[in-house]
Amino acid sequence: MIKPLADRVLIEPAPAEDKTVSGLYIPDNAKEKPMQGTVIAAGPGKKDENGKAIAMDVKVGDKVLYGKYSGTEVTVDGKEYLIVRESDIFAIL
Repeated sequence: MIKPLADRVLIEPAPAEDKTVSGLYIPDNAKEKPMQGTVIAAGPGKKDENGKAIAMDVKVGDKVLYGKYSGTEVTVDGKEYLIVRESDIFAIL
């Protein structure tokens, strides 16, 4: 498994919706990127100017909202993940 460094977080994005509220099916190329997911792993946190660790606000298992174009997409063992900085996470659900 991937272990993020510093203030980075590994997120498993929620699956994209397959159909609209009115029942129309959305093709794969028209689906929007998900903006929420589950934290799979979190780094130890950033360090301040004195070298003291600043604790992370998110923890493994949290459901979070993040920026639409945030982070870096990675594939591990055939699964898609996203690595983002903690500052790219907007809220914990």
